[in-house]
Amino acid sequence: MSRAFVFPGQGAQAVGMGLALAETYPAARAVFDEVDSALGESLSALIWDGDIETLTLTANAQPALMATSLAVVRALEAEGVTLQAADFVAGHSLGEYSALCAAGAIGLADTARLLRLRGEAMQAAVAVGEGAMAALLGLDFAAVTEVAREAQAEGGVCQAANDNDLGQVVVSGTRAAVERAVEIAKGKGAKRAVLLPVSAPFHCTLMQPAADAMAQALADVQITAPKVPLVANVRAEAVRDAADIRGLLVEQVTGSVRWRESVLWMAGQGVDDIWELGAGKALSGMIRRIDRSISTRAISGPDDIKAAVAALAEGNERHV
Repeated sequence: MSRAFVFPGQGAQAVGMGLALAETYPAARAVFDEVDSALGESLSALIWDGDIETLTLTANAQPALMATSLAVVRALEAEGVTLQAADFVAGHSLGEYSALCAAGAIGLADTARLLRLRGEAMQAAVAVGEGAMAALLGLDFAAVTEVAREAQAEGGVCQAANDNDLGQVVVSGTRAAVERAVEIAKGKGAKRAVLLPVSAPFHCTLMQPAADAMAQALADVQITAPKVPLVANVRAEAVRDAADIRGLLVEQVTGSVRWRESVLWMAGQGVDDIWELGAGKALSGMIRRIDRSISTRAISGPDDIKAAVAALAEGNERHV
């Protein structure tokens, strides 16, 4: 059995996430404390006791989701399940930072500060209301790429931003072009085509100012080779070179999240078991729609930790 650990992206946030872990595992609590210290504020108070609207702000959601994922990693480690239980790590968009932090490539404090900056820069790149994203369901990536091309031909920007699974692709760009894409997709047989409640058009060329900001920030951060290879969003294959990873994190800001291809690449390497570490179960659902032969396990709280450890102990899954 070959396993991968994967980490969720924006949209998985929920008030209260990670609290039970922090109350159960001192090592998990230490993650939130370190993130609070790195940011110079009590992000944990917002995560556990704040309102969802404030938590969902890009600059808050990104470090908050990373902290929750890393709390799961530390809780697993406290139970004896280390990163060496996985052959690969991967993350959806901001989750790639969580994956790299978990794999020891970037320090926790640096990761928190990078994600705060990433969120602020992505929000500032396009004025509120000028950009949009839409989920097109029932069309594959090639079909959505053509939809985006047609929508963009009339002006503006429209790109296939997230290739999530076999029938879910997200487009991103200027609002008018994305709205045209929704109508074009419906005409091409999309089961559903809807605008998403996001604050900025992520993963398209409109994010170039944010990519420039991240290039400058990443140049000043120590990045080392991850202990486990990272399956990179924009390449959909494993990378381990630190300089390569630094460049891919910049490219990721404007590039497509090739999640479907990443999962298929891992399956091609023999991965048949994927653990989703952090808030929610969105990635597990995507993975099952991509390849039903892959078993999934979503781990977000103490009960999930215990179940995973028990499964390992019973020999149903590979021992660490």
